[in-house]
Amino acid sequence: MSNFSLEKISTETLHIARDIVNSNKRYNVLENGREERTLKEMEEEFLNEMTESFFIKLNNEYVGVLDYLVENPNDQYPWLGLLMIHHDYQEVGYGKMAYSLFETEARKAGMQILRLAVLTENISARTFWESLGYRRYETKPYKEGKKVDCFEKVIKEKTDSKIANTF
Repeated sequence: MSNFSLEKISTETLHIARDIVNSNKRYNVLENGREERTLKEMEEEFLNEMTESFFIKLNNEYVGVLDYLVENPNDQYPWLGLLMIHHDYQEVGYGKMAYSLFETEARKAGMQILRLAVLTENISARTFWESLGYRRYETKPYKEGKKVDCFEKVIKEKTDSKIANTF
């Protein structure tokens, strides 16, 4: 069984996050119009006060990054901002395994619904998230004339405390 874990991204390890993100040139072109992101862009994305940013590790190897917002001020829901596997490790199930770890931790933290957005042109990402049970609920404008499809998934049903306390 593969041993996946999450490790917080820090200033000292930010260059590793950049390497992972820059291994996904097609995504970077969709997102930013160019193949590579700068270290400053990585700092703004992963070392800010709004989001929690982690490496996805398999045993002791860095295979991906995960970034999420505990509570989006626009709708009060947690949002998964990015789950990205290094290009060299894609198509072998690591994304699904890493997401499963994240969802388990989110459920333990009391989160009930997770939301995320996918660029409308990113068909492979849409297919990936739908395969994990996410459902599209709206399309919204994004930057530079792009649009995103917003998805959500119920990960923990609300329980009636009166019933729950009888067990």
